[in-house]
Amino acid sequence: MEAYGAILNLVIPVFFLLYFIEKIVAWRRGAKVIRGLDSVSSFSSGITNVVKDVLGLSVGIISYNWLVGKVALVHVEATWLLYAIAFVAVDFQGYWVHRWSHEINFLWNRHIIHHSSEEFNLSCALRQSISTFVNYFTFLLLPAALLGVPGKVVAVIGPLHLFLQYWYHTRLIGKMGWLEHVIVTPSHHRVHHAINSVYMDRNYGQIFIFWDKWFGTFQPELEEEPPVYGVKRPVRTWNPFKINFQHFWLMLTDAWHTRNWWDKLRLWFMPTGWRPDDVKERFPVQSISDVHHFEKFDTKASRALVAWSWVQMFFNYFLLIYFFAFIGKIGSPGVFLYGAFIFASIFAYTELMDRNRYAHLYEILKSVFGLYLVWQAGGDWFGARDHVGMWYVHIVTAYCILSAMVATLLVELEIKREVPVFAR
Repeated sequence: MEAYGAILNLVIPVFFLLYFIEKIVAWRRGAKVIRGLDSVSSFSSGITNVVKDVLGLSVGIISYNWLVGKVALVHVEATWLLYAIAFVAVDFQGYWVHRWSHEINFLWNRHIIHHSSEEFNLSCALRQSISTFVNYFTFLLLPAALLGVPGKVVAVIGPLHLFLQYWYHTRLIGKMGWLEHVIVTPSHHRVHHAINSVYMDRNYGQIFIFWDKWFGTFQPELEEEPPVYGVKRPVRTWNPFKINFQHFWLMLTDAWHTRNWWDKLRLWFMPTGWRPDDVKERFPVQSISDVHHFEKFDTKASRALVAWSWVQMFFNYFLLIYFFAFIGKIGSPGVFLYGAFIFASIFAYTELMDRNRYAHLYEILKSVFGLYLVWQAGGDWFGARDHVGMWYVHIVTAYCILSAMVATLLVELEIKREVPVFAR
């Protein structure tokens, strides 16, 4: 937990830097590939994901260490060759987990967040799930286990493999020559994120593209068919918590409403998007029929609201830096209270982005929670007084008060009047 937090404190600034480089390049080219609230939603989703991962809020059916201990045919020390084998094995696992997450109804819930953006840029790479509580797929690492790849090697490869998937979420890089035959490129991944019929459910590879070519799921990007991004059933919200559980809620309500008991059971394991016939008739949901003619989700937002959303997101990232730096010293149950505060904060300000008329109430509740945490610690913020100084506590306290005030102002002057009264 501490080691992963330390790695994230090094890696996340690189993600932000590359995003702002992409934004500058897009501006210089006159390309419209980034929208402010969409990016704030994406980064906020990334924050929720890393908090959830660091807190270890998931369990595995079997652990890799158990698997390698039971089936390894050889036991050798870690070498560069073992790291290479582990990398290929993790990528093989990633291909199938990714593919099944698209093809099986209940598994789509863990992946819909990643496809929910109707843009395609580096920020959307950070739309990662918080709805994955059980890891079913360690068995796919069986090839590495048979070769005796140690668990510590897989533990190193896992985060590296994930971070290397960031760079190809962009529209600003064209096709890359011979690399198109070996690795996943931006062109390949644009196809994967597209909802055009010719592109749907293709290019599941994460680092190597040859898995798709071997298993029949490869599709090149076509000049005559520009990719259109998003999901066929638009999520219509900036709130990452709602996006994470939206599909699960639809399945749950479908299982409740259908009159067919067999359908109540099988809908979870049917192809993604399948719904019982009687439910489709009585409870239709919005779906995009013409991908080239639909209105992207957006909300009325003044420059003030957009700017405040960025401020909120970056302040929560500021909280995250401290969290990861001192997570071992914060200890339990403090780490879970800290994580809960970040979750509450993100929920509140993304509700404001959604123009929820009650968003200020969520902000007030979040702020009261934060001030209570400071009060019950005797005027401290998870040991910040000793670790970095009282200035940190003062900033957090001021933030809690200010966020409630600004949210209330924006709701009263902009949202309840149904128009952005602050000039763009």
